[in-house]
Amino acid sequence: MVLTRALAAVLMVSTVCVAGNAAARKVYRCVRDGTVSLSTAPEPGSRCRAREIDDNAAVLPNLWGTGEAVSGVLYERMQDGKPVYGTRKLPGSVKVLSFTVPAPPGEPAHVGLGNVGPPQIERYPKQFRAAAKATGVDEAWLRAIAHAESGFDAAAVSPKGAQGVMQLMPETSREYGVSDPFSYGESIMGGARHLRALMRRYRNDLTLVAAAYNAGIGAVTRYGGVPPYQETQQYVAKVQTLYGRYRVALGMKPLPVPQAAASSP
Repeated sequence: MVLTRALAAVLMVSTVCVAGNAAARKVYRCVRDGTVSLSTAPEPGSRCRAREIDDNAAVLPNLWGTGEAVSGVLYERMQDGKPVYGTRKLPGSVKVLSFTVPAPPGEPAHVGLGNVGPPQIERYPKQFRAAAKATGVDEAWLRAIAHAESGFDAAAVSPKGAQGVMQLMPETSREYGVSDPFSYGESIMGGARHLRALMRRYRNDLTLVAAAYNAGIGAVTRYGGVPPYQETQQYVAKVQTLYGRYRVALGMKPLPVPQAAASSP
C-alpha cells in the first residue's frame, strides 16, 4: 500500500533516522495471524521486517501489499520506555487517529514473462501435483499461470521484482511462507496458496483471478472487473488460452466452447 505522506509522517515520528541520512527512516512491516500492520518498532508476537523509507521519495513503497485502499487506526504505546506508533491495537495502546490510505495509481503489479506455446507438462510434475492436491487449485490452471508468468523459469526476475516460477512479489512470498522464492517447489506451493485465496475472493471467477494475479486486487476492485490495462487484458487472454491447452494435455475435460464461437461458420 502506498502510504500518504501525512500517515507516513505520523507513523515515523519517533523513528530513528538511518545514520548519515536524516531523510531516511525505518518502518517495520509486521505479520500476525495473516494480518499486516505497520509499526515504528517490532511488535511483540508478530513476525516483523524492517523497511527503510526515503522521506523525499516521489512515491512511497507498498508496505501493506494488498493493492487496495486501507482504513485503520494509528495507535501509540510505550515499549522499552519509548513511545511506539503502529496500526495494530496492542495491550496498552492509545488511539492517535483514524486514517484511510487510498489505493495506489493502477498499473499491472508485474509483467508476465512467459509466451503462449505448447503445454510443458514435464516441468516439475511432482511439485504441481502436490500443490494442486494441497490447495484444491486445478493443476491445469496452476500450470497455465506458471507458464504465463515465467515460462517455468525458477530463476526468473521481472522488471517489477517478481521472482521465481510463479513470479511472486517479495511481500506475497512472505505472506504465503515462501522462504526461498527461487526454489521451484516453494514458489509453486506459494503461488497455489495465493491463487486459492484469490479464487475464494472472486468465487472461482478465473477471469478476475487472473486479472488480480497480474494487476492486483486493488485494480480489480477499482474498475469493478478486469482493469483497462493492455498488458493485463493480454495476460488474461493468454492464461485462458493456456488453461484450455493444459486441461487437454493433462487428460481433463476440454473447456466448453463459447456460444458465439460455436455458432460461427
